[in-house]
Amino acid sequence: MTTRRNFLKTAAAAGVAGMVAKPIERILAADPGIPVDGGADRRYWLSVVERLATPVLGHLAAGELKKRMPVEAANPADRRRYTHLEAFARLLVGIAPWLELKTIDGGEADRQKHFIELAQKSIERATHPGSPDFLNFDTGGQALVDSAFLAQALLRAPTALWSSLDDDARKRLIEALKSSRAIGTPNGSNWVMFAAMVEALLLIAGEPTIEERLETCVGRMLNWYVGDGAYGDGERFHFDYYNAFVIQPMLLDVLQVLRAKDSAFDPVYQQVLRRARRFAAVQEMLISPEGTFPPFGRSLTYRFGAFQTLAQVAWMRELPSSLEPAQVRCAMTAMIRPLIEAPGTFNSEGWLQLGFCGHQPALAEGYISTGSLYLCSVGLLPLGLPPSDPFWSGASRKWTSQRIWAGENLQADKALGESRPIPLPTLRRPA
Repeated sequence: MTTRRNFLKTAAAAGVAGMVAKPIERILAADPGIPVDGGADRRYWLSVVERLATPVLGHLAAGELKKRMPVEAANPADRRRYTHLEAFARLLVGIAPWLELKTIDGGEADRQKHFIELAQKSIERATHPGSPDFLNFDTGGQALVDSAFLAQALLRAPTALWSSLDDDARKRLIEALKSSRAIGTPNGSNWVMFAAMVEALLLIAGEPTIEERLETCVGRMLNWYVGDGAYGDGERFHFDYYNAFVIQPMLLDVLQVLRAKDSAFDPVYQQVLRRARRFAAVQEMLISPEGTFPPFGRSLTYRFGAFQTLAQVAWMRELPSSLEPAQVRCAMTAMIRPLIEAPGTFNSEGWLQLGFCGHQPALAEGYISTGSLYLCSVGLLPLGLPPSDPFWSGASRKWTSQRIWAGENLQADKALGESRPIPLPTLRRPA
């Protein structure tokens, strides 16, 4: 324990650039007295948080994000308008549950406190019109996307990232998110969830909401359900990972807000949760015995963010009965590790680079830039569970594909059967 705490203190003193050093797991591996177990897996995941968060939050809190962050993209002049909010919002939406966690102590609690302080300062810098890092929330469609990811982060860490701010900071944050309404209401793709997510946060904050941007958008997404736990991205189904990048996690979070305000939304939420649990089971089966997964579809440069639905369902303690929490931890650790450790994943200053497994710029679509890549953080949501939770405390276990390929006699997989869609209520608003 002393060795680990000393490492974290030394790493903190090394500054932003120093955090690109070798991960903590390599140090742990040199100590034969520390078994490779759930605790070691958690320490490795925390080392990933360190690597992702330090450059983004460190520079933004100092008012130097625009000055210091590289903008790698096919069209950097265009993406520069958006990339800094992308980096900030997408990082926070994945680490928010850990920032909110109350039941940790020691070195982990010290690092959590450090990053909470950086995140709060970063929110102030990002939303203050006089800041050199005042970010774009209202110009161009992409600004709506990342306003939504920031709103989702606030929902996931309501104390650490919202109520702990002073009144002026909260007011500026609300005004920044409200300004994203200048961007038209999407209606033909997963983008409907971005408008709905912003409105859900505004609802929690006590602001009037717009039905067309909230219930109407959620209703459109629900109408695109195609069966067996999956949604189309608009009228057509796409073989990609957007059921995890956006659709299922945002449906869960928005509907949790709506049902908290009006119990009439609970049946819809429960149906969406059943679908998410099925989709999480499918995602776990997609992780090969070696920890790889099929690299198909758009936005592969979001790396292990492709497994947000599995991560969220695990964090919510809603895994289907066929999955032990510890086997999900082991599968996800095996999948995250090579994507983080691949040469070229980070540049010499610790920033993520375009690619899936290393530096592969050709994989990046035109809407991808350096900031976009930080959506990988959503694969880390189970860090919001305490170390005592079975996800972390359970003994290492084989995951489904390992067990099947090893010849175990497992039960056959079954599709999700369900009744008709449940009509979405309309939120009762003041006359």
